Amino acid sequence: MRHNFRELSSWKDSFELVKKVYLISKELPEDEKFGLKSQIQRCAVSIPSNIAEGSGRSTDKEFIYFLNIAISSSYELETQLLICADLFELNVEDLVLKLESIQRLIGGLKRKLTN
Repeated sequence: MRHNFRELSSWKDSFELVKKVYLISKELPEDEKFGLKSQIQRCAVSIPSNIAEGSGRSTDKEFIYFLNIAISSSYELETQLLICADLFELNVEDLVLKLESIQRLIGGLKRKLTN
């Protein structure tokens, strides 16, 4: 069963989050260009990408597999943002709140697909 990822709130919200993560990552020191900056950008991009990839799979079980990757990336990103806040005093509170919302949306979608 294929799903239109562009209609999924989890995809829409995580797509918007990518832009915000790229903006805040510009505030990191230049020497983090290939470290934390690159990592948080990859994690952010991974979330909507995996939702989209899973939505094109032929079974709900396959879709759930990719949703699990997306939610795992969201937890990784959350951790990295908290590290940015701690090490570089960046204000990431809004991003973390948005991530928590996305995590709930992905969890809800997983439950819907399981039932």
